Amino acid sequence: MNSKYSMKTYDIHDLTNRIKAEAARLGFSACGIAKAEPVNAEYAMHYRKWIQQGNHASMQYLVNNIEKRLDPTLLMPEAKSIICLALNYYPKQRLSDSQYQFAYYAYGKDYHDVMKAKMRQMLSAIPQLTSAQSLLCCDTVPILDRYWAQRAGLGWIGKNGNLIIPHCGSFFFLCEILVDFELEYDTPCESHCGNCRKCLDACPSGALYAPREVDARKCLSYLTIEHRGDFAPETKDGITQSIGKYIYGCDCCQKICPHNSFASPTDVEEFAPSKEFLSMLPADWHALSIEQYRTLFKGSAVKRAKYEGLIRNITLQKTN
Repeated sequence: MNSKYSMKTYDIHDLTNRIKAEAARLGFSACGIAKAEPVNAEYAMHYRKWIQQGNHASMQYLVNNIEKRLDPTLLMPEAKSIICLALNYYPKQRLSDSQYQFAYYAYGKDYHDVMKAKMRQMLSAIPQLTSAQSLLCCDTVPILDRYWAQRAGLGWIGKNGNLIIPHCGSFFFLCEILVDFELEYDTPCESHCGNCRKCLDACPSGALYAPREVDARKCLSYLTIEHRGDFAPETKDGITQSIGKYIYGCDCCQKICPHNSFASPTDVEEFAPSKEFLSMLPADWHALSIEQYRTLFKGSAVKRAKYEGLIRNITLQKTN
């Protein structure tokens, strides 16, 4: 810990409240704090088993640095607290059912840029954060976002594998700030899924094969975003039967979730879809050029799939 801010020089309760107030001022939907420590043995065992079964498909980054992923103090040895943040991305305007579909998270600008900017603003606004050692985590750092959000009391991990925030739903981006001083820690959130299994029944490809168990090899989000190159014939047949109108991602297990009946539209301007995006018809997508792609998705997370990947998905729709 930076000696300037030892336990004798700051009030933990006051600093915790100021951090949460600043998070709210910056537009974050939720903020909670967890103690920086290794994940519990049960969760660590489950994660290792999930990897061993090959459920991560080709996403090697989920295997790399696995020890750091399971222990944030290996990421930052000085870490004492994990500030967990959530930001709403549920769109006000949505594509119609007659159009090709994108996962809601990809409607606007790249969330990495938006959230990192807000986290940097938080660091600069509170003296203790400015002077502390810290680490910003937003997908580019191996950390278990949903686990820590649950530990920090933001919500619970639903049967669809997404974090569900009480009375708000699951359409939220997650990020964390590791800091080298202690704060007041929140109580982990208990599950409120009960006996509901709507998300499992709604998964079009059968990728969600058990509560909180996702086989990425079958998941439309993985196949239309992360998978590179052509689809194997047997995979292609399965996608054709289950893809619906999606050409980037899939929100089926979230849209069906009863807790998302509480979802309210985001007021983050960067996440609003452009008029050009909302006006795209199937014929427009069929004729999409590389120049149009670059213009339409400048600063967008859709570039994760690259032009070739998006065209592959569109071509699948054309022949469906």
